[in-house]
Amino acid sequence: MNPLQPLLALREQTQRQRDDAAALHARAQGRYLAAQQQNAQLLDYRKTYEQRWAENFQQGSRMELMHCYQAFTQRLALALGQQQQALVHSQDQVAQAWAAVQAHEMRLASVSKLIERRLHEQQLHEQRQDQKLTDEFAARVRSQAPAFSPRSHPEDQPSQPSQ
Repeated sequence: MNPLQPLLALREQTQRQRDDAAALHARAQGRYLAAQQQNAQLLDYRKTYEQRWAENFQQGSRMELMHCYQAFTQRLALALGQQQQALVHSQDQVAQAWAAVQAHEMRLASVSKLIERRLHEQQLHEQRQDQKLTDEFAARVRSQAPAFSPRSHPEDQPSQPSQ
């Protein structure tokens, strides 16, 4: 079994967790954008409603309609407040989801770095093993070769003067 197999499995699991966190972040962002859009629509509706009623008030309106207008604007203000709370909540969820993505990215980077180090250690160990085998082979070859003394070679002998 490959000694790195547990770390490789851990990296795959960490990648899946990071991908899941990224998907949650994307969904949270979608909810935030939808809440932003709904808030903008409510603000536009309130503005349009107030303009329409301002025109009606200039023409003179009955007191009953004035009470209806006030009640409706209160409910609309309540809806806007709730929508703004939902917007803040969804913004918090986006921030939390992004923090989770970053945490998973950090863990993935750590596991990848650990794998890289282990691979480097394994390569160094293999290189040392190869060097040891080479050194042992060279020592065996040297020990099995006949020993030559410096004087045993005829070329190394001093030449005798010819007569």
